[in-house]
Amino acid sequence: MRELPRPRDRQEASIRPEEAQIADWYPSLTKRKGVTKHKLLTERIIADIDADILPAHARMPTHRDLARRLGVSVQTVSLSYQEAERRGYLRGEVGRGTFVRSRVTERADRFMLDQDPGETVDLSIVRAIYTEAHEDASRTIMRHLAQSDNSAFMRPCRPIAGLERHRAAAQAWLKGLGVEAGKDRILITNGAAHGLFLAVAAIVQPGDVVLTENLTDHGIIGLANVLGFTLRGLPTDREGILPDAFEEACAAGGVSALVLIPTLGNPTSHVMGPGRRQAIAEIARRYGIHVVEDEVYKPLLDAPLPSFAALLPDLGFFVTSFTKTVLTGLRVGYLVVPPQYSIRVASIMRVTSWSATNLPAEIATLWVEDGTALNLVELQRREVRARQAIVSEVLGAHIAGSHPLSLCAWLRVPPRWTEDGLVRMLAQKNIAVTPSDPFMAGADGTGGIRICIGGRLSHATLARSLRTIAETFDQLPPVFDTSSIA
Repeated sequence: MRELPRPRDRQEASIRPEEAQIADWYPSLTKRKGVTKHKLLTERIIADIDADILPAHARMPTHRDLARRLGVSVQTVSLSYQEAERRGYLRGEVGRGTFVRSRVTERADRFMLDQDPGETVDLSIVRAIYTEAHEDASRTIMRHLAQSDNSAFMRPCRPIAGLERHRAAAQAWLKGLGVEAGKDRILITNGAAHGLFLAVAAIVQPGDVVLTENLTDHGIIGLANVLGFTLRGLPTDREGILPDAFEEACAAGGVSALVLIPTLGNPTSHVMGPGRRQAIAEIARRYGIHVVEDEVYKPLLDAPLPSFAALLPDLGFFVTSFTKTVLTGLRVGYLVVPPQYSIRVASIMRVTSWSATNLPAEIATLWVEDGTALNLVELQRREVRARQAIVSEVLGAHIAGSHPLSLCAWLRVPPRWTEDGLVRMLAQKNIAVTPSDPFMAGADGTGGIRICIGGRLSHATLARSLRTIAETFDQLPPVFDTSSIA
C-alpha cells in the first residue's frame, strides 16, 4: 500500500481543507492620485471578500509572497492586512497565517433563525425558558399597568441613566449578583447588548486591541466591526480564559480591555471559579486593563461568585439583563460602571438612545420589588436542569461543554464530518443548530456545534430532536453534499 505524502511542516498540517491558500489571486491595483498603495490593496482585499472572490476561511498569501507578486514592499502588504483585520475582514493567527474571516452578521443570519421556522425545531438561538407561568405573569403585570397611574414612568425623559426608583430596584437585584454599587454608578439599558456597547464605546478607540475568549458571543465580534477595534481571542479551558495567556497578551502591549462571559459562557458553558477570577483581576490591575463582564446568565447560577466590578472598582464594568433569565421579551438591562465613567457613559447613551425605555424598566422594577423576577429565575433553574439532564442522557458522548444550568450545550464534531455538513444535514431533518463560525474570535482547532434548549420546548420534542442529532452524528457523512441539487 502506497504511503500517503506527509505534510511538509507543522503549520501546513494544521491548515484545514477549507483554509487552503489562495494560489492564483493577483489583485490589480489601479493607481489613484493621493491614495497610498497599502490603501489601494486594502480596498481590493475588502472588495474581493465582499464579492466572494476570496472565500471565507481561505488562507491569504504570505506577506512576502504577495509583495513579490505585486511588486510592492512587504510593509505595504503588512499594513493592508492589519487594516483589513481591524475592519473585521481578515484574522491573523500566530504560526498559521492570515485567513479570510466570515462577516459575523452574514454568518449569524445564516445559522440563527429570525422568523417562525414552521416545522423546524429551532435549537439555534439562546432563549429563556417560556412556560404558562411566564404567560400568566405577563398578563398579570399588563392588567396592573392598565389599571394604575402610569404618569410616574411614562412622562419623564430624564434622568438619562434611568429613573431613581428603577435604579433603586437595580441596586437590590445587583446585590444578589455580588455587585454593590451606588445608584450614580448604575445605568438602566435596553438589554445586555446595549449595556455592552455603552461600556466598550466608553473605553475603546478605533485600532485598540480588545481581548476575549477564543469562542465567545457574536455580539462582541460584531462590535469590533462597528467600533473599529481589533478583537483577539485567548485560549480557554472549563473555567474560561487562561491567566497565563491573558498576561502574555497584556505584556505584549496595546491592550485596552478584556471583554468576557465569566458565567455560563456562550457557547461553551464554562464557569469561571473564584480563584480564576481573582487571578484575572490581579493581572488586569497590574497592567491597567479594563474588564467588561457580560453576566447575562449569572442570575441562573445558584452559588455566589465574585464580580470583576467588585474586584476592580476602578476598572470593572458589569453588564446583565432579564432577557435570558426572567423573560425573553423583557429587554431591560443593568450596567455598572467605575465611578469616573458615570458621566461619560451617560453621554454616550444620550447620543445613541437618549435613555432606556421606561415601560419595560417599570415591569422589571415591579417584578424585582414583588419577587416575581426571582420566582421566574427559580422556575427556569428547575426547568433548565431537567432539559440538561435529557441532553446528557442522549448526547453525553458528544458533549464538549455544558453545565446543568446552561441554556446551551457545545458538541464535538464527529470524525469525518464538517460543521457545515452537519448543519445542512440536520436542517434537512428540520433541526436548526449553530456551528462555531459566528463565535470565533481567535484560533480554535476543534470547532463544534451549539445547541440551545430554551424557549417553549416540550421534553418530548427536545428528546426526539436530540436523538435525531445523535443518530446523525453516528452516521458516516455522504460522499458529497447533495442538499443544493434539485
